[in-house]
Amino acid sequence: MPGHAAADLDPGRVVCAFRCARTYSHPPVFTVAEATALRGRLPGGHCKSLFLKDKKGGFWLAVMLEERRIDLKELAARLTAPRFSFGGAADLHRLLGVRPGSVTPFALLNDFEHRVTPVLDAAMLQYDLLNYHPLENDRTTAISAADLLRLIDASGQVPRILDMVDLEREPDIPES
Repeated sequence: MPGHAAADLDPGRVVCAFRCARTYSHPPVFTVAEATALRGRLPGGHCKSLFLKDKKGGFWLAVMLEERRIDLKELAARLTAPRFSFGGAADLHRLLGVRPGSVTPFALLNDFEHRVTPVLDAAMLQYDLLNYHPLENDRTTAISAADLLRLIDASGQVPRILDMVDLEREPDIPES
């Protein structure tokens, strides 16, 4: 795919080359709560992707089950990376060709220079189907874990697979 721009990618076709199970259309969603309310009973693991930047300018894509509340300090320590913060919209678009709300592991196909390190939740890979936005947040594509790994391999990336259970932070408890 060298030489093409992210705008040239057809979100529906990107993942169907990897035997996608099905792509569902829905109104655009920007948060896990919005996605949960709209998806109904779609089968499989529902996932979120966090675009992160470390203190030294490295970029990471942490992909996990949507219910995870990851402590970014603990995640950075586990990866032996400098402190994490969320990456900005300009870097996200420049490196992965997507906008906020559409962050997805499928966008690794746009990272021609391999500047973004993918990190995958090990528990997520235990599901038969995994659900992600196919480069746009008005659709959800279900793909097998094996096909997700093939897609990442096709991007030229090598994902870091982590057990993220012990990286979860305590939920915020409102004061009474």
